[in-house]
Amino acid sequence: MVGAAYAAPLPLMPLPRVVTVSAGALPIDSTFRVTSSGYTDFRLDAAIKRFSARVAQQTGIPLVTSGVKRATLLVECRERGNDYPALGEDESYQLDVAATGARLQAQTVTGVLRGLATFAQLIGPGPEGFEVPSIHIEDRPRFPWRGLMLDVSRHWMPIAVVERNLDAMAAVKLNVFHWHLSDDQGFRVESKRYPKLQQSGSNGNFYTQAEVRQVIAYARERSIRVIPEFDMPGHTTSWFVGYPELASAPGPYAIERKWGIFEPVMDPTREETYAFLDGLIGEMAALFPDPYFHIGGDEVEETQWKQSPSIQAFAREHNLSDNQDLQAYFTRRVEKLVKKHGKIMIGWDEVLAARPGSDTVIQSWRGQASLADAVAKGYRSVLSYGYYLDHLDPARVPYANDPMDGGKLTSEQTGRVLGGEACLWSEYVSPETVDSRIWPRLAAIAERFWSAHDVTDVDSMYTRMEAVSHSLEWTGLQHRSNYALMLDRLAGGRSSRPLRVLADASEALGIAGRRDARQYSSLVPLNRFVDAVRPESELVRKLERDVANLASDASVAELRATFTEWAEAEAGVKVLADAPLPNGRGSVTNGDSVLSRDREGAVVFVAELLPLAHDLAMVGNIGLRALDYIERREPAPAGWLAEQNQELDRLEQPVAEVRLAGVRPVRLLLARANLQSLAKSSVRCGNEPICNSRRTVRNWTLTAPRPNITLE
Repeated sequence: MVGAAYAAPLPLMPLPRVVTVSAGALPIDSTFRVTSSGYTDFRLDAAIKRFSARVAQQTGIPLVTSGVKRATLLVECRERGNDYPALGEDESYQLDVAATGARLQAQTVTGVLRGLATFAQLIGPGPEGFEVPSIHIEDRPRFPWRGLMLDVSRHWMPIAVVERNLDAMAAVKLNVFHWHLSDDQGFRVESKRYPKLQQSGSNGNFYTQAEVRQVIAYARERSIRVIPEFDMPGHTTSWFVGYPELASAPGPYAIERKWGIFEPVMDPTREETYAFLDGLIGEMAALFPDPYFHIGGDEVEETQWKQSPSIQAFAREHNLSDNQDLQAYFTRRVEKLVKKHGKIMIGWDEVLAARPGSDTVIQSWRGQASLADAVAKGYRSVLSYGYYLDHLDPARVPYANDPMDGGKLTSEQTGRVLGGEACLWSEYVSPETVDSRIWPRLAAIAERFWSAHDVTDVDSMYTRMEAVSHSLEWTGLQHRSNYALMLDRLAGGRSSRPLRVLADASEALGIAGRRDARQYSSLVPLNRFVDAVRPESELVRKLERDVANLASDASVAELRATFTEWAEAEAGVKVLADAPLPNGRGSVTNGDSVLSRDREGAVVFVAELLPLAHDLAMVGNIGLRALDYIERREPAPAGWLAEQNQELDRLEQPVAEVRLAGVRPVRLLLARANLQSLAKSSVRCGNEPICNSRRTVRNWTLTAPRPNITLE
């Protein structure tokens, strides 16, 4: 039997537990048909219809099922399972594909859905048309809680955005949608009991209760649970716009437009606060069917509490010594309300200080240690630390982070680790860019939550993730299509090819690189080059592979062609930047302020890229010269190598809130050229190799990265 490691070339993510590949393949043609036996219900019927529609779209082959006597794929479901997806339900399946047909077996409808997702990933072009390889798969998840948290408060996300991401989540077997529905910048759900929450606190951007039910039903059909979060007692400024009496200091209040931790916080000492929360939690608990209810509880600013004589008097009367004690009091009161309305409380790891009931789930965002502390104290926990998508870390970073790596846990404690959730906070995300900030990196995180602990090969992960990134487009995601559209818009009607060259060689900075760069707010359009650029460059990864395969003529040709294009792209960017301004005031030069909001326009946003384009040209020229030395097998001068590495250090510094990822393959080339120089500078004296320049070796050790390359 072939183990999962041998399935790496297959475009599967998450990687299944057991995979056996055989000779042959199942053709996918116009007669492709799915039928089911055993248990069936509306979810299964709807899933088969969606799956068949995707097959038709993915292959471009209209499916003509009338008159087809035999099913291509037989689905066997043994039992009903849960009407609403539940924590710990059976998601296992077995898939067998042969040249004559395929069979998918699962205990529950949810298992069928997971198996159909795998089958869809396996469809690909073959010698005679689309096909699925002959294969045997046995699969089940490692963790029962595998989620995405989406913040729709800082930047509003319409229903269409939510639903297409639910489709993509189902495609990679995620099963929890954590909906962050309130924060300082907006309260996003209709409350019929307290209508001023959305009337005053949302700028008109909120989900009606009918729309919430629509999303829940949409997720349910895909076996995804929907968990609401209403953050409290902090991050509640938007609540106070309509209900200032909830706050710890008198208003008036306004919706926050910027980002950060703000002073407004709920008054935990007034019974009226808890009466209000009782009504709201009751209303929302009836709206959301999931048994879990998230109360937030993070980042509570204590200024208002400290400055309030009445709150301080209350704290002394109740022996609450500090802010943490006061928040713990609040958390315990809210927990009782959550339980009163039949729900189980979840909170960020700050709520652990309240020592809530043992059924509470702790979501760790501050580190693996907080998760270990929670499970050691008997609480079930979910890890989000290390999975913050808004940091725009390369996929290998969260992929290396595992919920079980938080320290030495007993077998009993590991059983309390439910899994994890990736988080996308939306300070620098819009409906246009949200898909690219989540995908395809979330697919790698989904594998961490689903696949075996020892599935850790990064090269395999990237190969499969790139394939899955393309297949996710068939779910309706716009992470690839919007990239081109945004660059076209920046080009202002001219060819966007120079911008595409620049973008393909760049990577956008995450929240840490943007929060201090400009005066951002929720009113600032996210329509610049940095917003179009991806978090991680597929092209650069390919070039790095090309450097490792320099013995191949194709790799050398690819590198030379790309570096030449980089060296020439600056001229094209200059042409775009020299176009007339929309207001007719001439053209933009380097001296113009490209950041002033009263001069927005594609031309202005291109002008800020001139330094970046110049830097890319320099990177391309360094790469071309390094290739010349390597191809001619000439030693590169040690001084030149040191100067170029120093120059690459400078060129790697961010410009316009992006970083030139193209520096990386050129560094590898310099390391290769340096090794060649060292080899050429050594001579034989008798039988002993003697280095002619010990100083060169020392300088290389200090100035160049250690290469992972072997000379041919």
